[in-house]
Amino acid sequence: MENKTEFKPYIPAEKVTPEITVTSIVMGIILSVVFGAANAYLGLRVGMTVSASIPAAVIAMGVIRIIMRRNSILESNIVQTIGSAGESLAAGAIFTLPALFLWAAEGKMDKPDIVEITLIALIGGLLGVFFMVPLRNALIVKEHGVLPYPEGTACAEVLLAGEKGGANASTVFAGMGFAALFKFIIDGLKVVSGEISGRVKGYAGEIGTQIYPAVMSVGYICGARISSYMFAGGVLSWLVLIPLIVLFGADIVLYPGTQPISQIFAEGGASAIWSSYIRYIGAGALAAGGIISLIKSLPLIVKTFSGAMKSVAKGGVVSNERTSRDMNLKVVLIAIAVLTLVIWLVPAIPVNPIGAVIIVVFGFFFATVSSRMVGLVGSSNNPVSGMAIATLLISTLILKFTGSDGVGGMISAISIGSIICIVSAIAGDTSQDLKTGFLLGATPRKQQTAEIIGVVAAALAIGGTLYLLDKAWGFGTDELAAPQATLMKLIIEGVMGGNLPWALVFTGVFIAVVVELIGIPVLPFAIGIYLPVQLNACIMVGGLVRLGLDKLKKEKEEKEKIVNDGILFCSGMIAGEGLVGIVLALLAVVGIDKLIDISGFIPQTARDIGGLVLFAIIILTLLKFTVFKKRAK
Repeated sequence: MENKTEFKPYIPAEKVTPEITVTSIVMGIILSVVFGAANAYLGLRVGMTVSASIPAAVIAMGVIRIIMRRNSILESNIVQTIGSAGESLAAGAIFTLPALFLWAAEGKMDKPDIVEITLIALIGGLLGVFFMVPLRNALIVKEHGVLPYPEGTACAEVLLAGEKGGANASTVFAGMGFAALFKFIIDGLKVVSGEISGRVKGYAGEIGTQIYPAVMSVGYICGARISSYMFAGGVLSWLVLIPLIVLFGADIVLYPGTQPISQIFAEGGASAIWSSYIRYIGAGALAAGGIISLIKSLPLIVKTFSGAMKSVAKGGVVSNERTSRDMNLKVVLIAIAVLTLVIWLVPAIPVNPIGAVIIVVFGFFFATVSSRMVGLVGSSNNPVSGMAIATLLISTLILKFTGSDGVGGMISAISIGSIICIVSAIAGDTSQDLKTGFLLGATPRKQQTAEIIGVVAAALAIGGTLYLLDKAWGFGTDELAAPQATLMKLIIEGVMGGNLPWALVFTGVFIAVVVELIGIPVLPFAIGIYLPVQLNACIMVGGLVRLGLDKLKKEKEEKEKIVNDGILFCSGMIAGEGLVGIVLALLAVVGIDKLIDISGFIPQTARDIGGLVLFAIIILTLLKFTVFKKRAK
């Protein structure tokens, strides 16, 4: 394992180049607001968001280096750092805050004030950044070579490709171009299916795969081991648990379902059973996985804070090296204390002192867990809603037992869950950005400042975005299903009403315990249970391609070049799909998406076959730029 004394970043610590400039701040704020709004719509519509770090880096590189003719890779890095904060804050907000609008639509309360939404988003975002300051050395520096941080590494590769030029750049941009084309065919024109599933007659289990190049690329960057853990979790939930629920449930009505299980399955298939029941099992597994991860990380966390406290005595500076300077820890601790008081005292955030303490305790806990998760599977697959579920289960119980029940308790619970969800999302994004900066040689303190700028910009915009979308279509509709927020609402109502399906939650908890006991890393496995098997399968394909290249019988140096070219190409594919995903989301907001959708003219069977053919082409393009690539001797 590499340690910091052995690792040398691209820009040496002794060299000083422009980072935070007027150009980088303005560009970053624009991208933060745009990506935040686009991802808010996308997440409310389909339940998933796309990571904006790499698209922001590509745009920054294009504008700063190519258009403005400025040669500062660290300036481009600051742009992507600010820009990606908008997407992450939006992801945390849309998984929870729409529940307030849903209750308002039911007449239980008034619509939340824009100021209230802005404050919740701002506090969650700032806490997410501040919690990562003392954790940076432990998770980014000390674990370098252990936690891959796929998108942070990919983002660095994209920026380095633009800096170095030549073959590396051509590989990255080829990946961008191909993925952009594939994404437009799948989700723009909708010529082929983006997800293909099948099952055996008489058996309720289902298996399938997505065909998105970025998802497969995450598997390639993570490698076969982590991909297999996630896929194993998906196999357990979709080929074992779902068939068992359908087999034994039959005509029973099991909460949270309101219809017989056989009817739910007949109408919605395995996906409906997954949505109604497996997510609770996944939430329990994630909660247990988080606790197990925290226990295992305690020595590292204690060591981290021990070093942090020593740095306070020295004025908050651990090292004089530019690449080791974090924000002053005294300032960070004071800021966290002030934010805790704000949570309690400001009327717009309806939580009591107990709620404020819950937010700080769980916030730091999930910031740590979130950073480790994205280190394994990337920000796009960081199940922040799963962590919010775990928080809601505990915080709602505490509020109920302390007398904060009814509508007031429900609002307090969703406010706590919202802030924790945003903390988790921002902490994950910040850790990816800090990984990028670590590889490039950025100044951590300046990156942390840039994260704060991005959080403030996105928080000021998210309230208006939610109000606009609610006015246009309303949450919980076909256009904006808001699946995670609907689930959060259901959990809070279930706990307050005493009818939460605890059996499902504890099933997930003890599955996680068993998995940990037999020596399998529980977090990627729990993520696999929680996420759709089709996504896990696509990641597994990427992991298998990486495994095949790792096993090539070639000289070590040549094999390393082949594998690294694959990382570059996959980095480009993540960037290309991310950029087109943002464009398609913006087109959907203005209604142009329906004009280019030609799926109605193509039979579903033909679309499915076309999807499989396109998936094969995606894999072949990856092989073309790795093992079949012509290299100069």
